[in-house]
Amino acid sequence: MNARLLLRWSVAALALCGVLAGPARAATTLTDDRGRRIDLPAPPQRVVSLLPSLTETVCSLGACDRLVAVDRFSKWPDSVKGLPQVGGLEDTQIERVVALKPDLVLAAVSSRAVDRLESLGLRVVTLEPRSLQDLQRVIGQVAQALGDAPAGEALWRRIEQRIAEAAVRVPNALRGQSVYFELGSSYAAGEASFIGQVLSRLGLKHAVPASLGPFPKLNPEFVVRAQPDIVMASESAVAEMATRPGWSRLRALRERRVCALPAARYSLITLPGPRLGEAAEVLADCLSAMAPVGLASR
Repeated sequence: MNARLLLRWSVAALALCGVLAGPARAATTLTDDRGRRIDLPAPPQRVVSLLPSLTETVCSLGACDRLVAVDRFSKWPDSVKGLPQVGGLEDTQIERVVALKPDLVLAAVSSRAVDRLESLGLRVVTLEPRSLQDLQRVIGQVAQALGDAPAGEALWRRIEQRIAEAAVRVPNALRGQSVYFELGSSYAAGEASFIGQVLSRLGLKHAVPASLGPFPKLNPEFVVRAQPDIVMASESAVAEMATRPGWSRLRALRERRVCALPAARYSLITLPGPRLGEAAEVLADCLSAMAPVGLASR
């Protein structure tokens, strides 16, 4: 009799432990941007992110508390500034990463650290969003890796909604106007880039066609010949544009049809992460503040 009671108590205790522990953590398999399949036996609890867009994605999915280190360029949200910084694309601090014992490392395809980290037994998933479609896919993959695929779907819906709402606020007089968005000196965001795609969603055309690639290096004369209706760049870049050879002929500069973006807002727009909905709002704000009189008369 005592043996039977003991058995019942044991079974009840095991059942209670199962309830308290919650459902089993599901294993999953991802195919990353190298085409490699990575098996995750359970959702990772210690994550190192070596790319700002991936850091922001983890946090936007509600898993910031799982990050144990980030690259030196990850600055959002504020909570990640207190985490160990383990270098960048070219100088990842391998020993520090290994010492943190992550069960997942998120990195760019172009990171030089990937092969070394994998040779030391770490699981590395490489994901590098370059377009809106890429971003949707990457958000879904990171959410899957974290064990919460529905969170990825919900996050993408929020991004899409913010972009759509921003598009409504763009003045009708500016729709269909051509735009030049500068990324550092000589480089531009083309129609095929994630920045170009957001601008298209806002109803603008592109001075830099998709045929030139997402982020082409341009001869300065190209921009003068293109004569974009609107110029967008960082404040510092806009401040010196008129001194460039031939750029005094740009009507957009002469007529102040310019979005001179402060550093924080400029970096927001140039990062292919989950804050692109907010980036679309920043662009819409600038366009809304731009006097459309000159454009309407052309």
